[in-house]
Amino acid sequence: MTSEPVTTRAQLFDPFVEGFTDDPYPQYARLREIAPVHESPLGFWVASTHDDVSALLRSGASVELRNVTTPDAEQTSMPATDDVSMLHRDPPDHTRLRRLVQKAFTPRAVKALEPRIAELTDGMLDEIAAATSVDLVPALAFPLPFAVIAEMLGTPPTDHARVRDLSGTVVRALEPVNDAAVMSAIDAAQEELVGITSEMIAWKRGHPEDDLLTALIHAEEDGDGLSEDELVAQVLLLYIAGHETTVNLLAGGTVALLRHPDQLAALRADRALMPGAVEELLRYDSPVQASGRVTLEPMALGGIDIPAGAFVMALLGSANRDERRFGPDAGELRVGREGAHHHVSFGAGPHHCLGAALARLEARVVFERLLSRFPALALSAEVRWNGRINLRGPASVPVTVRPS
Repeated sequence: MTSEPVTTRAQLFDPFVEGFTDDPYPQYARLREIAPVHESPLGFWVASTHDDVSALLRSGASVELRNVTTPDAEQTSMPATDDVSMLHRDPPDHTRLRRLVQKAFTPRAVKALEPRIAELTDGMLDEIAAATSVDLVPALAFPLPFAVIAEMLGTPPTDHARVRDLSGTVVRALEPVNDAAVMSAIDAAQEELVGITSEMIAWKRGHPEDDLLTALIHAEEDGDGLSEDELVAQVLLLYIAGHETTVNLLAGGTVALLRHPDQLAALRADRALMPGAVEELLRYDSPVQASGRVTLEPMALGGIDIPAGAFVMALLGSANRDERRFGPDAGELRVGREGAHHHVSFGAGPHHCLGAALARLEARVVFERLLSRFPALALSAEVRWNGRINLRGPASVPVTVRPS
C-alpha cells in the first residue's frame, strides 16, 4: 500500500477557506468520497471516515507531540509539549493521572448532580421567560456548564468573567493557528490562568470542603499523588473542558432542533426519545470536531501507509456524518436514529472523554426543561458561529420564547 500523489490531495482539507467554520460538512463529505485518508499540504495527515477515525483513536497512537518527527511537523501549530495534563500524556502517565481524577466522575457521582443541574437550569429559564427574546448562548448554554463545573470543583470566589474570557483564548491552542499574535495571546492567557488556578488551589488547601478540588489536592492511590504542576494542569483542564465543549452541545443541539421542526415535534410528542436524541445531537454536530494523534510506528489507514512520527488529525465531525456507518441519511437529523450512540464525539479508546456522562446529563436536563417551558421557542435571527475550526459551535442563538 502506498500514499497517493500530492497533486490529487492538494487543499482537500482546507479549514481556512471562507465559510468552513459556519458549515464544514460539505467539505467533509468530499473528503470521505475523494481522499478519506491523505497527507495535507498544511503539514499533517487527515482521517475522515468513521472506520479510520475509530481505528486511529483506539490504536494506541500517541497524544504527546514530542513524538512528531516528520519533516513538515513545524508547519502545524499545536499546544506546548510540556503540558502535563492527562489530555496530552500517554500511558503510563495518562493512566495514573486519569485514575486519580476519574473518581469524581463515576456514574453515581454524576447522577447525584442532577437535582442541582435542574435547579440551575430552572433559574436561568426563569430569567429567559421574563424576556420576549434572548440569545441562548449567554443566557443558558454558556453559564450553565460553567456554573456546574465551578461548583463541582468548589472554586473559591474569583473573577469568573475573567476566567471565561481567558479560557476562550486558551482553547484556541486546539485550533490550527498560523497567526503569531494569536499564539502570543494564547501563551499569555495560559500563564494568567495557571496563576489563577494556583491561587485557587492555595486557598482551597486552607478551606477544604467536600468538592472535587479538595479531592484532587488529597488524591492518592498506593502512595501516589499529584505533583503541584500536575495538580494545576488537571484542575485547569477540568475547568476549561468542563464547560467549553458543553456550550457547543447545548447551543448547537438547540439550533439543530429548531432547524428541524419535524424532529423537534417528534421529540415533544415522545419524551422517551430524549436519551437517544441527545446521542443524535452529539452525532449530528460534534462539539469537538477533531482530535490529534501521533503515529509511533508505520500505520495503515484506509489502504494508505502513514509513516511513524506523523501527526494525524482525526475528523470526528466527518466520521459522525459517514454514510457507511450511519446510513444514507447521515447528513440529516433524526432523533429516533438507532445506533446514534456510535458517534465519536467523545473520542474513543484510552482518551475517551472523562466528562461524557456529565455532558449527557446536562444536555438531557436542559433540553427536557427548555422544550417543556417554551412550546413556541423559535429562532428569531441568523445564528452566528464562533469561527473556530475544532471547538466549533454557535456564538449567538437569538430566539423568541413566546408567540409574537
